[in-house]
Amino acid sequence: MPPLQLSLVTLGVADLKRAVTFYEALGLVRRVKEATGAAFFDAGGVVLSLYPRVELAADAGVVAGRPGAFGGIALACNRASRSEVDTTLIRAVAAGGRPLRPAQPTFWGGYSGYVADPDGHPWEIAHNPGFPFDASGRIVLPD
Repeated sequence: MPPLQLSLVTLGVADLKRAVTFYEALGLVRRVKEATGAAFFDAGGVVLSLYPRVELAADAGVVAGRPGAFGGIALACNRASRSEVDTTLIRAVAAGGRPLRPAQPTFWGGYSGYVADPDGHPWEIAHNPGFPFDASGRIVLPD
């Protein structure tokens, strides 16, 4: 059996159209546009899926929690420079995101800030000089 690979992340959303607009404004490319009731984005080797929150909870057999409450997960997007971090955070807020923590130097030698998407999902936008990118834009983790 091949090793486990993260292939798709699904976010539960209250308003699919609003969420699609937000992620398109950040530059993600929507695929499978004929899908109804869900949206799928190419997120650099991983698919980002948006699905109605209450329906996603029911599908998973759990009760939908309070919208915007921290669910124990943060998504992250690494950028090539501090200026790209700042630009991405500005773009996210302009598209309807809510600033959570301004970008600042980190204890691990990088630079990052947090923004919540319109449904409250926290995103860390970071520059980590210890995690360089390969030619395809994917992170190269040290051994």
